[in-house]
Amino acid sequence: MFALSFTSHSKDKMIVAKEKRENNIAEYLLYMWQVEDIIRACNFDIALINANIVEQYDVAPDVKSKISEWYENLIEMMRNEGKLEKGHLQINTNVIIKLNDLHSELLASQKMSLYTAVFYKALPYINEIKNKQGNTKCNDIETAFNSLYGLLLLRLSKREVSDETIAATKTITQFLSQLAELYKKEKAGELEL
Repeated sequence: MFALSFTSHSKDKMIVAKEKRENNIAEYLLYMWQVEDIIRACNFDIALINANIVEQYDVAPDVKSKISEWYENLIEMMRNEGKLEKGHLQINTNVIIKLNDLHSELLASQKMSLYTAVFYKALPYINEIKNKQGNTKCNDIETAFNSLYGLLLLRLSKREVSDETIAATKTITQFLSQLAELYKKEKAGELEL
């Protein structure tokens, strides 16, 4: 299972992102969505990001320079892709697409009955979220991630979260944890469908 919290590591953001991408694709995606929101909160101003984020790291100046460059690259990508107010970078959208493709393959496989059971346990919550949002175009994987990210934002703003939301999120988290683990196995060439 993965942690539902925003990460504040002493490690630089680039290293955290790389580790999460390799070890838990679900955590990576939520982390990168957070980075996108941090960039927006700083009004795409690299000087503000450097002063409030990069300079807080206790790392060598050359590492700080690399972190700053990483943010600059993300800022440029967000501007080029028109993600100034909302939406996700194509690199992050591609993760959703890959996970959705794997999800479809897993559901079609006779060997993945446990995964299928975990998904169908989460599906009523996912459908309920889609109906509440009025966004039926969004696939199940993206909807599941949106719900987890929404909960993270609620917790950060210290807003009250209902017991029903917590229960739904727990079930969705279990589902996405299974998917993330199977994605890791597929990347390692260890998944047999």
